[in-house]
Amino acid sequence: MGRIRNTIALAKASWQVLLADRELVWLPVLSGLAATVMGATFVLPVALTSGEGPLAWVAAAAFYFTTSFVVIFFNTALVSAAHERLSGGDPTVGSALSAARSHLPAIIGWAAISATVSAILKAIEERAGIIGSIVSSIAGLAWTLVTFLVIPVYVIEGTGVVESIKRSASLFKQTWGENMAANVGFGIIGLLAILPFMLIAFLAIVSQIAGLAIAGIVIALIGIVAVTVVISTLSGIFQTALYMYAASGTVPDAFLTADLPGAFRPKRRK
Repeated sequence: MGRIRNTIALAKASWQVLLADRELVWLPVLSGLAATVMGATFVLPVALTSGEGPLAWVAAAAFYFTTSFVVIFFNTALVSAAHERLSGGDPTVGSALSAARSHLPAIIGWAAISATVSAILKAIEERAGIIGSIVSSIAGLAWTLVTFLVIPVYVIEGTGVVESIKRSASLFKQTWGENMAANVGFGIIGLLAILPFMLIAFLAIVSQIAGLAIAGIVIALIGIVAVTVVISTLSGIFQTALYMYAASGTVPDAFLTADLPGAFRPKRRK
């Protein structure tokens, strides 16, 4: 229960930061739109190659890279904006995008590495059956945890990709330990927020009234997208605040009312 309360407190603090800069929600929206457009451009090439042969591999590699690049670019913009706000500034979507563009070398490098890891994990999952799926899931989780702070590191410290990965791993080992699991709470909060919209869609469909069913599905889709966007924004703010605390030991002002140090409680040594 302590971890759940702590996650709720952190989510509330992140929400207060978001209320001060509501335009930041546009960054996840733009990310989703750009990723969708990028993904659509690969539908025809993949279809023409039938998913096999060198051309299919090239198309798949290009897809993984471009998708990773788009997501990482806008995440970089979000982290830059969150850091500016938590440091006392007043960011805008324009300033966030400009900050992201200044980190293009790091973004490209991190996108290439992320895409390569994703492709390897996907290959393991597809070719090794159930065991491959298990290994891929465990390895993917470990990779996500260790590299969780890569973007805040290169945004705030200005380091290269390799140095940022090492720094992220160092901060994880130093402060998080088992308490990284608290970050899963954002996923739980998002799921709980989505459930009412799923219920609306279900009730509308079982009503067997065409107009009501369509309206219910539209409302549900809008609600789910809105929740996803907000949770993505809150997670970016939270991620930035976690880095700032881990790197300096100083809790950002917006998080003083939340138990941020509790999210960094190191493991007890025997």
